[in-house]
Amino acid sequence: MENDSFYERVYWVVRQIPVGRVTSYGAIAEFLGTKGSSRMVGYAMGASLRVFPPVPAHRVVNRTGLLTGKQHFGSPHLMQQLLENEGIEVEHDQIKNFKQVFWNPAEALNL
Repeated sequence: MENDSFYERVYWVVRQIPVGRVTSYGAIAEFLGTKGSSRMVGYAMGASLRVFPPVPAHRVVNRTGLLTGKQHFGSPHLMQQLLENEGIEVEHDQIKNFKQVFWNPAEALNL
């Protein structure tokens, strides 16, 4: 993974997020050793919809659980629908029980 591009490293992390869980742009950046590059993680998520194998970008939200990347899904409600299909409650573009469904890559992957 160390020789992969930044985007490929981001995609690898996002593919590890379990169904029914979410993480944040900042948590991914910190895990990759690039704390402060949350915006770059967001750019990677925006580009991920054309990537194979698929990247579950709908599972990445901002640090407060807000669906800030929803405009990249083609439909203004698709990101929310994908999350709700996995059992995550969303109200007004905000994950309701964010702390309970938050997945921290630093703890979970512990590489």
